[in-house]
Amino acid sequence: MRILFLLLKTVVFLLLLGFAFKNSDSVVVRYFLGMEWRAPLVLVLLVFFGIGIATGVMASLGIIVRQRREILSLKREVRSHTRGAAAPAAESV
Repeated sequence: MRILFLLLKTVVFLLLLGFAFKNSDSVVVRYFLGMEWRAPLVLVLLVFFGIGIATGVMASLGIIVRQRREILSLKREVRSHTRGAAAPAAESV
C-alpha cells in the first residue's frame, strides 16, 4: 500500500513538473493604473491557485469555529446530564 501511494505521488509530481515546463512562457498580468506583473505562466497559475485556497479556508473558518463551540457546549451538556444521572443510581445501591 505504501509503495502504491509513493508511486501515485511520484506520477502526480512528474505530471505537474511536465506542466510547469510546458507553461514556462512569460505572461503579463495587468492591474489598474497601468501596473503590470510579468512572470512565467505556471507561477501566475500557482499564485492564483494559492489565493483561491486561502480564500476558501478563510470563508469556511467562521463555520468551523461555530461548529467547534457548539460541539464543546454539547459535550458539557452531556457531562452534566451524565453526572446528574449517575448520582441517583449510586444512592440506590
